[in-house]
Amino acid sequence: MPKSFRFRSAQTVIVLAITQLIGWGTTFDMLGVMGRVVAPDLGLPNEVVFAGLTIMMMVSAIVGPATGRWLGRYGAARVLSAASLIFALGLLLLAATNGIVLYAAAWIIIGAGGALGLSAPAYTAVVEREGANGKRVIAILMLFTGLSSAIFWPILSLLNEAVGWRLTFVVGAALQFFVCLPLHLFALPKPIAAHVQGGTAEIAPVPLSKTAQRKAFLLIAAATTISTFVTFGLSPSLLEIFRQSGASPALALQLGSARGVLGISARFLDMLLGRRGNPILSAAMGISLMVASFLMMLIASPSTPLLITFVLLYGFGSGVMTVARALLPLALFSPHEFGLQSARLSLPQNLANAAAPVIITAILDRAGTGPALLACAVLAALGLTFVLMLMALVRGARTSEPSPAVS
Repeated sequence: MPKSFRFRSAQTVIVLAITQLIGWGTTFDMLGVMGRVVAPDLGLPNEVVFAGLTIMMMVSAIVGPATGRWLGRYGAARVLSAASLIFALGLLLLAATNGIVLYAAAWIIIGAGGALGLSAPAYTAVVEREGANGKRVIAILMLFTGLSSAIFWPILSLLNEAVGWRLTFVVGAALQFFVCLPLHLFALPKPIAAHVQGGTAEIAPVPLSKTAQRKAFLLIAAATTISTFVTFGLSPSLLEIFRQSGASPALALQLGSARGVLGISARFLDMLLGRRGNPILSAAMGISLMVASFLMMLIASPSTPLLITFVLLYGFGSGVMTVARALLPLALFSPHEFGLQSARLSLPQNLANAAAPVIITAILDRAGTGPALLACAVLAALGLTFVLMLMALVRGARTSEPSPAVS
């Protein structure tokens, strides 16, 4: 890769890593620490407060298909800039909320920002600037953005202790407006993928027929929707699961932060593999580790070594699956189709994720850790089945591909 391209790639990764880290840390991740702090002050049950995440994901799902069109029309930089403004507005309203109506309205606004600013639009920004090289650059980007909970959970805890939850949300709004917005507007390189890659942007990496493409899309949608349901549902309740399993509040926070660091190690492995990596195999490995972690928690007696082992397996497995989830469209569809396919996939993912935090929180609060983990184990096993079906579909397509003629 020419030196100028390497510099552009590094600039793209740095800008998007900062803004995605702040984006996730000040929105979805924050209720993992702040949810049970906000609830008593507003006089609301825990599951109602965590329903803010449900609202966020539902709105993101509704806006998701339109996001794909806006990305094609205006480009990722403008869409991401709009997201920063919307996030700032939603967080300021959240800081001023005094009841369920304003609380729900704040999460509606944050949900619109999520559709425009989290994950798929950022990955589209990479593909706009990198073309076929986007796979490796996305993996590098995710190496950094996976730190959002590991970084922001301790920060949010300290801010809440120092200034209270309302000013903590104001700080989040300031980060969106004064850091993310200028970076999106002025620091991203201009898109060059269409000029550099030329016609290769139209070539799909796997020779699938139209019928097989539709089937592949459905299998990807099913597997990624289930896996995100599990990980998004567990994320805000993970600290409580650790506490119910015998961990002290300090140990629970350490384990939760370690989960994010382990996710980073999984993403680092994918980055090292680069173009040699296979997102379908990565998905199978990641979701298998998640299934193993849940079964182990269900079978063994609670203890500190058990919790550490769980974090190792679940943290690494969910990290691998997160990378695979982002890269699967680029592994099966052309770079030109990436933004549209990713936006289409965000619809079922966000609809499922809308229900996940409330459902997992309700099961955990009313039935305990065992039933919550059992539900996650069953879902993860179903997701693994869909990944294996996708592997069989791709293997069949490559086997039936005509061999080049030998003269």
